[in-house]
Amino acid sequence: MTIDSAPIPVTLRWAVRLLWAEAAAVGLIAAWLVWADLTAATTDLTSALLVTAFAVGAAVALWALGRALLRRQAGARAPAIVLQLMLLPIGWFMIQGGLGWLGVPLMALGLGVAWLLVSPPTTRALGFQ
Repeated sequence: MTIDSAPIPVTLRWAVRLLWAEAAAVGLIAAWLVWADLTAATTDLTSALLVTAFAVGAAVALWALGRALLRRQAGARAPAIVLQLMLLPIGWFMIQGGLGWLGVPLMALGLGVAWLLVSPPTTRALGFQ
């Protein structure tokens, strides 16, 4: 379902911007992984390609979900929220591994974008109320 009558609320615009920022960051990581795959002296090729493909897929998914949300396609909200909630265990394990400086902001980002996606203005804009 697509609703296009009212202007896009600020909460939805910021959610899309943050999804696209995440897509860009994951895309940079994917580019680094491609470079690492090509320049590694020894590697488990299957594992390296799977990790790289996962990063590329995540970047594409985040970008596509942001685009779909900008077009007010309500079905994109749930997968976007799931991807944001996946940042919680990632951040937690970073904190446990001594990378709290990165884990805490990742968890806050995931919760913040998820909140933006379920906020009342976004919910109305996507046609849920």
